[in-house]
Amino acid sequence: MPLEPTALPDLLDHGFDTVIDVRSPAEFAEDHVPGAINLPVLDNEERARVGTIYKQVSPFDARKLGAALVFRNAAHHIETSLSHHDGGWRPLVYCWRGGQRSGSFAWLLKEIGWRSDVIRGGYKTYRRLVVDMLHRDGLPFRFVQLGGYTGTAKTELLPLLARRGVQVIDLEELANHRGSLLGAMGEQPSQKGFESALAGQLCRLDPARPVLVEAESSKIGQVLLPPSLWDGMKAAPWVEVVAPLEARTEYLVRAYDDILSDTASLHAKLAPLKAHRGEALVSRWIGLSAAGDKRLLTRSLMEDHYDLAYAKSMKAMAPKVIARIETDGLSPPQLDRVAGDIAAVLQSMETSPA
Repeated sequence: MPLEPTALPDLLDHGFDTVIDVRSPAEFAEDHVPGAINLPVLDNEERARVGTIYKQVSPFDARKLGAALVFRNAAHHIETSLSHHDGGWRPLVYCWRGGQRSGSFAWLLKEIGWRSDVIRGGYKTYRRLVVDMLHRDGLPFRFVQLGGYTGTAKTELLPLLARRGVQVIDLEELANHRGSLLGAMGEQPSQKGFESALAGQLCRLDPARPVLVEAESSKIGQVLLPPSLWDGMKAAPWVEVVAPLEARTEYLVRAYDDILSDTASLHAKLAPLKAHRGEALVSRWIGLSAAGDKRLLTRSLMEDHYDLAYAKSMKAMAPKVIARIETDGLSPPQLDRVAGDIAAVLQSMETSPA
């Protein structure tokens, strides 16, 4: 029987051996069910060609061509990607609306003897469940934000905390961005892709225990935090990490060496700050970068830009800070101690009422 989920966890806990997305590579690249593999029965060009014939010639001619292409491509997948599966394999197949592409492929797999089925409504059903979770419903989690001035190694603390059993969502990792003007780490996921990855992680968390997220703005690079998460973060208490400017400078010179070393890209990213910090200061930064003085540049960026922005934001938000964890330095042993202190704060929350 087709899978008919009413909530996202129902879909993600599907119980099938493999989830197969038979949409085109372009559709799959934008977003897909977490863990799905892409075995397109129509590639990007074939899908466009069938659509053109549907509109310009006739639906019958489009279906005739589509059927030939679908079964030709399906045969190739069976001979290659799927050839190693035995008779007990259970695949779950979906396309855009749960219609002809997934239905045809699932039927063919079932005729072979595999116990295949489809998601009723296809990707549209999945996307609706993600939107329900992240845009319409309130999230059932007690979030805690991990705050602190730029350079307090908050992102590096997250995996240390996860290894201690703390429930953590690394938003910057999901967004593939360090969360600041200079924080690009490569191509970011689409908005839908980011939300899929986020929703998949949220579904694995225990609502009875606190969830730690790094303090962020509502936008990480070009990716927006969905409303349900942002509402939960705005109401969340904070744990703040405090470290001296000198320690933060040394840490950032190491952590952002890739950005500081790419002078052409760095200068292009600094230029827009003239509107906020003045042409003289930005010109000084560019001069320090050109001279290779990464340490003095980093210190000035924090003192004259990031620290000012953080202080202004804290004044405007006035979050409830439940703990301040101070450290003299940010070496691995010192970060390990900080992580232990933060974990203790989170664990104490598990025994206290919400």
